[in-house]
Amino acid sequence: MSVEPAVRPSPDGRETRDAQPPGTPAGWASLRPLVLRLHFYAGVLIAPFLLVAAVTGLLYAASYQAEKIVYADELRVPVGANELPVSRQVAAAREAHPEGQVSAVRPSPEAGATTRVLLSGVPGVNPDHTLAVFVDPYTGELAGSLEQYGSTGALPLRTWIDELHRDLHLGQTGRLYSELAASWLWVIAGGGLVLWFGRRRARRKLRGTNGRRRTLSLHGTVGVWAAIGLFFLSATGLTWSTYAGASVSDLREAVGQTTPTVSAGVASGGEHAEHTGSGGAPDVPGEDVGLDAVLEAARAERLSNPVEIVPPADASSAYVVRQIQRSWPEKQDAVAIDPATGEVTDVVRFADFPVLAKLTRWGIDAHTGVLFGLANQLVLIALTSALILLIVLGYRMWWQRGRGSAFGRPMPRGAWQKVPPHILVPLLAVVAALGYFVPLLGIPLAVFLAVDIALGEIAYRRGKRTYANAG
Repeated sequence: MSVEPAVRPSPDGRETRDAQPPGTPAGWASLRPLVLRLHFYAGVLIAPFLLVAAVTGLLYAASYQAEKIVYADELRVPVGANELPVSRQVAAAREAHPEGQVSAVRPSPEAGATTRVLLSGVPGVNPDHTLAVFVDPYTGELAGSLEQYGSTGALPLRTWIDELHRDLHLGQTGRLYSELAASWLWVIAGGGLVLWFGRRRARRKLRGTNGRRRTLSLHGTVGVWAAIGLFFLSATGLTWSTYAGASVSDLREAVGQTTPTVSAGVASGGEHAEHTGSGGAPDVPGEDVGLDAVLEAARAERLSNPVEIVPPADASSAYVVRQIQRSWPEKQDAVAIDPATGEVTDVVRFADFPVLAKLTRWGIDAHTGVLFGLANQLVLIALTSALILLIVLGYRMWWQRGRGSAFGRPMPRGAWQKVPPHILVPLLAVVAALGYFVPLLGIPLAVFLAVDIALGEIAYRRGKRTYANAG
């Protein structure tokens, strides 16, 4: 969303750019060169990171439908007359895969869908992942097994794309790229909006033009239409980033808006825990009510499909049954159930979540494409495609600016020095606060400003020395 500034010769023969057409208020006239310079250089330098995030994000949005096709044999089975008890389905999975521990069970959520028995600590499986064993709920036969990652149940294809989008398969260090992209996306989009709407209507009518002006018109139009979505992607992406995400979590905790969790502690505990097998599957039936009774107790608390059952972690822990539907309407209720008595010991309802906890949940689920299902994924594909187009058009304008020069003509330096103090001081205070809470915005901005000042000083000294020699 760059804007073509007016160009005029200065007294010393060099080109300078007008801050704004005549008649514009002085405040905006002083700010416009600064916004233009920030938008231009941030776009040029951050665009490669944004491009990677956009391409991988587009792939991730399409991975949900691809996953259903690629893993159809594991996910779907012919519909039978009656489903077997969950305990028998788990027993079938454990017989085929005695390795590891049962970390969770996801009963078949609908007719024709398999049950997932999740095993942790399986040799050869990533410690951060689980082995999902797919069981036919009607026959108890195994439909296959695959690695699974995350609470959304991502299978290998989606997991690989998810990790590529999040950290380029480089681990914690790689997450800096995605946080950098999210930290600057809203700045670039916001700067473009300000520049676009700050121009006179007459200057926005670019029909019949060609070259860079036509590219600018298309760049600005796409940017305006996509801006709200880009702001949303930036904000939700920062929510669970490494550094800015920690600031968001601290803020939510400070105002009492954290996500509530069900208490898995029980008062009974006792000897029954000594007889439990791997993953909380008891060896002595009298000491544990079993998965079927636990699921029945959860149903009595109105926990409808899809649900996940997590076995007790130790002697003093309860079963936890939680809803895992993240499509609209969200189903995120959870209950804790005493394994010795089958009584519900704690209940958490999504309806009772604090406002910020709900907004965070909705924002993340919309960002990952699950909140509104296929429609959500199509919107994400459109947004990421628009961002890719904006980046390509932005680089094209950069090339066209220099009339074929590899780097184009530089933007005039020192724009911040032209901003009046009564505007500059509050602006710097806001930027400093943002930089503190969003460090991958603040640190690059500080480096950019330092380099800009240093280069300006070097250019000034060289010009002064050249003038003195010429004299």
